[in-house]
Amino acid sequence: MADGTNIEWTDATWNPITGCQIKSPGCKFCYAMKLAGTRLKHHPSREGLTVGTKNGPVWTGEVRFNEQWLTQPLHWTKPRMIFVCAHADLFYEAVPDVWIDRVFAVMSMAPQHAFQVLTKRPGRMRDYLARVEQEPFRNTVKRFADAMPPSPWPSFDGMAFPSPNIWLGVSVEDQAHADERRESMRRLSEMGWKTWVSYEPALGPVDWTGWEFLDWMVSGGESDTDGKSARPNSPYWHRSARDFCVRNGIPYLFKQWGSWIGGEWLDSGDAGWFCPADGSGADWPYRDTGKEHWFKPECWPEGPGAMRVGKKAAGRMLDGRTHDEFPAVLS
Repeated sequence: MADGTNIEWTDATWNPITGCQIKSPGCKFCYAMKLAGTRLKHHPSREGLTVGTKNGPVWTGEVRFNEQWLTQPLHWTKPRMIFVCAHADLFYEAVPDVWIDRVFAVMSMAPQHAFQVLTKRPGRMRDYLARVEQEPFRNTVKRFADAMPPSPWPSFDGMAFPSPNIWLGVSVEDQAHADERRESMRRLSEMGWKTWVSYEPALGPVDWTGWEFLDWMVSGGESDTDGKSARPNSPYWHRSARDFCVRNGIPYLFKQWGSWIGGEWLDSGDAGWFCPADGSGADWPYRDTGKEHWFKPECWPEGPGAMRVGKKAAGRMLDGRTHDEFPAVLS
């Protein structure tokens, strides 16, 4: 947990639950998984949650409830955007409903904050929240809220579900997973929840038709710490996402290019050009030419290729400007 973070779209992270399991290609270089298996592998909140492999730490599938961090947001009186379970997935199948109930109890007691939930399992999130109007759900959450330390903010009795301070997000990386996860998010929007999508890491183009219900979109490329793992992303993918948001009045935030930057404004020189093995974007080979890593322009049906320059050099400017839009916190 951190009151303060380098993540561009949030102010703080909150980890009452840690641990997860790889779900789809976007999980391959999960920063939380690597951290749990390296710097934090002996911390009580992470110990035993990963196993070492030749490709680095991998989640074991075990999850852990960190009681000591549960009420942290209640002590933050200054409003913050809080990334919920940044080192887990709140709706991972191994997370018991009772843990989720307790997280919702805290979020309901802190309406000064905007809680940003992000999952790759929107089907379970939809099913869980389909119960919000039922008395057993409300009574369970209220029971946990009543058992917590007094809060200076309105109690659970004063909160409404769906809650405007709880933003329900889904992570997608390509067209297949966008299609797979869209309808659950649509249903949550129809139920009255604020919904958003994190298109990061972008691993392929997405046609966003059918996502007009969104309240927010974040997109970004993949970065790495070893100088070789991140997969490239095309500027055209992010432009498509941005333009979709503009047409539909959806706030848009471009988080980062990651380790790669679009090659249209770069001088190719004599660098070596390389194409993905199958064109899918799922496994992008590269070769170190001594100074640069390149992809051939023909590899991108939408336009020129990409060059590996590192996250810092690539930055987060899209077409000469930053995009830092957010939804209204309590509207």
